Amino acid sequence: MTRPEDFIHGSSRPSELRITDIRAATVGWNGWRFPIVRIDTNQGLSGYGEVRDGASKSFALMLKNRLLGENPCNLDKLFRKIKQFGHHGRQGGGVCGVEMALMDLAGKAYGVPAYALCGGKFRDYVRVYCDTPNEPTGEAMGHRLKERMERGFTMLKMDVGIDALFGVKDTLGYPGGLLNHEQDGTAPEHRLNVYEIGHPFTHVRLTENGINQLAEYVGKVRDIVGWQVPIAADHFGHIGVDDCLRLGAALEPFNLAWLEDLVPWQYTEQWVQLERGLRTPVCTGEDIYLKEGFLPLLQAHAVNVVHPDMATSGGILETKRIGDLAQEYGVSMAMHMAGTPISTLASVHCAAATENFIALEHHFSDIPFWGDLVDGVAKPIIQNGYIPVPEAPGLGFEPNLDALRAHLAPEDQGFFEETSPWERERSWDRLWS
Repeated sequence: MTRPEDFIHGSSRPSELRITDIRAATVGWNGWRFPIVRIDTNQGLSGYGEVRDGASKSFALMLKNRLLGENPCNLDKLFRKIKQFGHHGRQGGGVCGVEMALMDLAGKAYGVPAYALCGGKFRDYVRVYCDTPNEPTGEAMGHRLKERMERGFTMLKMDVGIDALFGVKDTLGYPGGLLNHEQDGTAPEHRLNVYEIGHPFTHVRLTENGINQLAEYVGKVRDIVGWQVPIAADHFGHIGVDDCLRLGAALEPFNLAWLEDLVPWQYTEQWVQLERGLRTPVCTGEDIYLKEGFLPLLQAHAVNVVHPDMATSGGILETKRIGDLAQEYGVSMAMHMAGTPISTLASVHCAAATENFIALEHHFSDIPFWGDLVDGVAKPIIQNGYIPVPEAPGLGFEPNLDALRAHLAPEDQGFFEETSPWERERSWDRLWS
């Protein structure tokens, strides 16, 4: 009888492949933390994935006893088994990191790149858009973006929001003590409590002067970078939908690619107000888990761009499903990404396999060692604003263990240590009795 492995070159026997261990290590820099997941098998193959930035590696390790002995090539079966242990935001990171590692393993077992397991690819190169954090002035931001254009990036994003107005007279109105701890007499810390309170509940209001200053900021950016390059805008601050509409209207003359995360994603009716009230595309999704989480926004025609982060949304296959769902509603998909090359390359495979994809975010163009964390791919990883889709099996890279070890998170120096205590956890996980 002919078996699937008879068609596989090399020593892998996919039908006999079994998971034997799951371990993790957390790398980090500048306050960022990225738990890296490794899944080992009985045939010496290992697969790698990444948990969402800032999440705990425990979110992945808790899945160990649910996966030991399973065949990682049963991708859909295993995802259905573990997806109940994820949730929106960082809580989805464990499931997503494990799913990436399973895709890496299955691709290595069958000798094909991960995008082939998604149905093939629509493109050989994935466009990267370069994110740029707050700068104090529009001129400074414009020059930062111009430098990125000179490095080949053809799409950009900038932060533009109320942070630039903190401490500027007559630009913001807000309850006393909300921004600077006035109530306890400590020195001003500007950006303190407002980011711990939900957008609709801060009661921070932009004055007309504040809106004019932000519009002037964006205008100076356009003066420097020109009008051809698409620029998206993000991090407006925790303000209500009414002020989002006022600010969005003031920014319309600058032809921005989209306005991102103006209000929390779960307020569908507020997104309807924004989509109907503005003539600039609106975009959200980096904290949404599973395609079902995107469905209310799509059914309400409340967004113009969905923006999943594959380390939150469910992993490679689920994010492709999100893109395909959005396409049914005439909506395109960009991809949020603030991670190491491991989650970035996993995102590249998903982007390659998704027809309505626009561009993949990159946060770390100013981190010189970022690309050193993996080997086996063309360097630099980002070439003139694009990442070539890897053709090697699985996710197409090998981890650089020395580089990973050199950048372990200060508070978590463990390096793929044994995790046998997670094997003893037992629970009744079925969703019905």
